[in-house]
Amino acid sequence: MSPLDPLEILQVIGYSIGALLPLWMLFQLVTHRDKLTSIERILAALALTMGGWHTANLIVTLHNLFDLGPDTWTTLLRVADTVAVVSITFAYSFLLHVHLHLWANAHGRLLTKSERIRVYLSYIPTVFLFIAVSRLWTGDYAPMFAKLSPFVIPFAFWIAYVLGLIALTELLIARKAGNRSEKRIMQTLAFSFVGIGVVIFAALAAGVGEGTTAGAYLKTIANLGSLLPSVLLAYYIYRYRYLEIIIEESLVVVTFATVVLTVYVFGIRTIGDWMTQRYGVRPGLVEALLILALALLAAPLRGWLVQRFRKLFEREATLYKEIVARIGSYAGQYRDLSDLLHFVEERTTGALGLRRLKIFTDGSQDESWVEQVLERSRQSGWLPVEDDAVLAEQGFKLAYPLRREDKVEGLLALDAASASLTSDVRSIIGLLADQIAIAIDDSRLLGENLRLERELAERERLAALGRMAATVAHEIKNPLSAIKSIAQVMREDEGLRTEYERDLGLIVGETDRLSQSVTQLLSFARRESPAAQPQSVEELLRSVVDLFRANAREQGIALEYEVKVEAELAGRSISALRAALSNLLLNALQATPYGGKVQLKAAAANGELVISVQDSGSGVPPDLRERIWEPFFTTRQRGTGLGLAIVRKRLQEVGGSATLDAAQNGRGALFQLRISLEPATTKTTN
Repeated sequence: MSPLDPLEILQVIGYSIGALLPLWMLFQLVTHRDKLTSIERILAALALTMGGWHTANLIVTLHNLFDLGPDTWTTLLRVADTVAVVSITFAYSFLLHVHLHLWANAHGRLLTKSERIRVYLSYIPTVFLFIAVSRLWTGDYAPMFAKLSPFVIPFAFWIAYVLGLIALTELLIARKAGNRSEKRIMQTLAFSFVGIGVVIFAALAAGVGEGTTAGAYLKTIANLGSLLPSVLLAYYIYRYRYLEIIIEESLVVVTFATVVLTVYVFGIRTIGDWMTQRYGVRPGLVEALLILALALLAAPLRGWLVQRFRKLFEREATLYKEIVARIGSYAGQYRDLSDLLHFVEERTTGALGLRRLKIFTDGSQDESWVEQVLERSRQSGWLPVEDDAVLAEQGFKLAYPLRREDKVEGLLALDAASASLTSDVRSIIGLLADQIAIAIDDSRLLGENLRLERELAERERLAALGRMAATVAHEIKNPLSAIKSIAQVMREDEGLRTEYERDLGLIVGETDRLSQSVTQLLSFARRESPAAQPQSVEELLRSVVDLFRANAREQGIALEYEVKVEAELAGRSISALRAALSNLLLNALQATPYGGKVQLKAAAANGELVISVQDSGSGVPPDLRERIWEPFFTTRQRGTGLGLAIVRKRLQEVGGSATLDAAQNGRGALFQLRISLEPATTKTTN
């Protein structure tokens, strides 16, 4: 039996690879997915038809190589021809169908009505299968191209049309691609489709080289042209994750096996036979030496193939570099940490084919389930948490803790199909989680530094203000007291009082106002109030109300207080609350019209003393609810703007808080002061 000629070797290798690659991808699909989407079903069908076409051609080729003759295993040949015809007919319809979907996806939309009509029209050529299959099974057996000769030329035109159209589609989609490597591979596929279309048309329709060795090669290459759709299928499965499997390793193995087999058949065997015939070298010796050399070169060759495929499928690496670069330049590009986290969520979800990804930072939301997941991760040594019931309730499958050294910054939770969460994808998400944790921690450190800088600047400003206030008090307050005393003495003189009563009253009132302004300035500049004697809450409120009762009576305002708690307060708390209540009552009396009412209430809630001051005035406009706490901000023509600033400052000095809440009756303003209570000194009264 004569050795295989190059054409036969090309057929065996080409058809074997053509059958292996798409059927292997189909096997991966079946074993990794339970339910397919519509586009996934089309790609799966395309893989099946590519595998069917090459498998049928391989069976016919092996039948001829074993010299079995046309009368041996005829039924097998008819089955192979039937599979080949059905597969190749549907394959090009599937190719057209897939590219219509790819075109729509490139524009971020579903198929239009006209595109759906074109999908149905693309399957019209399959109608002729009813005639073709019956021809294959009637009469004596003959090769497929002989039996179906009337259909070959029309089908060649159809193939040329489909390949030309999808080549144009690939070029148009490549123009929208942002990745240069992706654009290059799509352009290469487009020109390859044009080339194989020309070869198929020349071999089948034009009959170029019919009956010659060149014609046989041309027809074999035309038959192997469907390897190109297999490569396209493999690329789009990986690029868009329609089947959600990773085929990079499979492609490396198949390509490596093809190269090794080709080198052996066309190189080692040919050189060995030539050396034996020409120089009489012992048969097998040269082959053994060359095989040894090939084995030594196998590892570098496979490594080179791995690098080339990784460069082709560089999407994950590009994603990681881009996100890390964005995180590194966060301070200069993003005004807020939330903007960066939103970018990471969107970019990672789209690039890795995830259904959903969400980043939860510590304290950003009241998510109790996040704490539960973090606790589970801590118990397992801070490993990712997967398929947990708590996660499933929130619609997530996998969660990574965001940690920097010993600090827990939050949680990264995601949802995706199990098949898409490969080891490479998990590694990338894990690295991104580390980078995100660093970004969050850096953001908090930056915020803390800014807070400390502002606090230091505020303290320096207050220190300067305190020095100025002391000077003002010394230079102004004493003369004011003298002016007031002189005015009061003059008012006691009946002659002067009769003539200058109005002027003297104005002098006394203005000196009182200026004295109060100086007192407020000193109070705001003072670091903290001096400690007073401990008092009960009831005594504190009564003493403060008594101070303002006369003013309230003069203005026709009812001033009431109610105490529902018995508690003893420390000296520092008494001083802070007295200063705060004095400023609030002063503001309330100024805001309340004649006949109105000002109420003070004290009660205990959750271990805190809550004192509320409510007036019946016009209230605070919504756009000023935050600004009223700023020092020197006032809406009164002759106000200092320090009253509420002193209130908040004094409460913060003793660990309390001051807030403006919604009024209970919808009218006036309601201020609430909160300060911690010692449990032993608290008793609620009815």
